[in-house]
Amino acid sequence: MHFGTAATETAVKATDLSVYNVVYFATHGLIADDIEGLREPALVLTPPDVPDANDDGLLTASEISESLRLNADWVVLAACNTAAGSKPGAEALSGLAKSFFHAGARALLVSHWRVDSEAAAKLTTSTFDIKSRNQSMGRAEALRQAMVMQIHATPATVADVWNAYPAFWAAFSVVGEGAQ
Repeated sequence: MHFGTAATETAVKATDLSVYNVVYFATHGLIADDIEGLREPALVLTPPDVPDANDDGLLTASEISESLRLNADWVVLAACNTAAGSKPGAEALSGLAKSFFHAGARALLVSHWRVDSEAAAKLTTSTFDIKSRNQSMGRAEALRQAMVMQIHATPATVADVWNAYPAFWAAFSVVGEGAQ
């Protein structure tokens, strides 16, 4: 597990991710041209003090396909635009999502647009909680139930009223079921 400043491209590439059933990235996702010179989608990681060709702080789709070896039933991309195409206007799932399938993921939890970090955390942790209580339940059904819970949750604060708004939960979808 890599958190904060330890969540670098070098660390991710050096980790044997094939031993994990679930691989979870909670970061920011970019599509091509989100920043100048970025030609493909990427996950934002902690940049090194001195960037180089192997670690510039952006784990790109091609690096995921070429460098990561997964054997994961589920990869969670709790980041913005992870189901988006490889560039603006491209076919959905042609970017980061596709690269994780190439790397060995069997199912993905991805987002279709920019997401609120707190809402994403609530939704994904609820999905895992629901799934853990019923192992025979499919991932998509666990996500659906987490969405319904978020919609119907009694707000603790005035700001929590927004949790029922689709922008806070509808961005996510499960692609693939992931069973071996």
